[in-house]
Amino acid sequence: MTRYAVLLLAVILLMFSACEKKEESGKITIIGSGATFPQPQIEKWIDEYSKINPSVKIEYTGKGSGAGQNDFKNGLVDFACSDPPIKEKLWKELEKQGKPLQFPIIIGAIAVVYNLPNVDDLNLSRDVLVDIFLGKIEYWDDPRIKEINPNANLPHEKIIVVHRSDSSGTTAVFTAYLSKISSEWENSVGSGKVVDWPADKMGRGLGGKGNQGVAAIIKQTPYTIGYVELAYAIKENLKIASIENKDGNFVKPTKETIKEAVSMVSMNFPKPTEGYKEDIESFLDAPGSISYPIIAFSHMIVWSNYEDKKAEALREFIKWIMTAGQRDENILTGYVGLPKEVAKIGLEAAEMIK
Repeated sequence: MTRYAVLLLAVILLMFSACEKKEESGKITIIGSGATFPQPQIEKWIDEYSKINPSVKIEYTGKGSGAGQNDFKNGLVDFACSDPPIKEKLWKELEKQGKPLQFPIIIGAIAVVYNLPNVDDLNLSRDVLVDIFLGKIEYWDDPRIKEINPNANLPHEKIIVVHRSDSSGTTAVFTAYLSKISSEWENSVGSGKVVDWPADKMGRGLGGKGNQGVAAIIKQTPYTIGYVELAYAIKENLKIASIENKDGNFVKPTKETIKEAVSMVSMNFPKPTEGYKEDIESFLDAPGSISYPIIAFSHMIVWSNYEDKKAEALREFIKWIMTAGQRDENILTGYVGLPKEVAKIGLEAAEMIK
């Protein structure tokens, strides 16, 4: 190749690179962070939406509901995701900065997962589940566990409790459930995005960052038990326990058992402008023979005002999530789409973004 040809090729490559950079710089970028509970589903939505609207670049970092709320408050992201709704105190702080909006985006379930060699099916009654996490049941072959699992080859090994180490909406929902079914848990541990785990004080607790961190520890560590969002349990092929529901039946989290639970509770959601008024406990421990007792709605938090192009881009993305994004083909295994009357809340919020 002649020197002239080399120079010409170099110029063409530079022009092509410049065009690419110009095209990339013309994109509207929307940045979000927060809950790891809905992260796989959000990534699915982003992937699908980018195919039909490549002019918008959407990034999401799963770092926990608490961290996402903090990022949003400090203006580091355009939107945040949180499993439990924002507390009133934080909501009032946000109102000093602008007009926050909050709405549900997806339904999931918290699975109780475990690592027990040669035990593929495990039943956990309400009292046994609570006492395992209270640390009162120390060994896997405890008579109370054996009684409800007569055919399981339970080992005489200490139970290691794995929990979230970060500020977590998954923890908030799980501990709210334990508080709802046990006054002892409510009075001694309570509920929240961060709690003092009794097993830690006994030397039998391990903490993992994010749902993915908890899942990784359980997958690698025999004789562990913990809680993760169902999609992570499925993705990592973790063993899932059957939990005793309100009707006294042992139930695993599935699309059918989650939908049954949703159908058995009243969908009383506040307006997007009053998101902090939502009560997550009203969705837990639903009646019904096959209802799975630990379901949760994950939420998105946005402002009502952005600069013009970003406002339009975010508004259209939310509209897509609440319509096409809720169709079965766009919902990952482990999640359930919103009922239409609940999706309307997100559409209402989208129309408020100016």
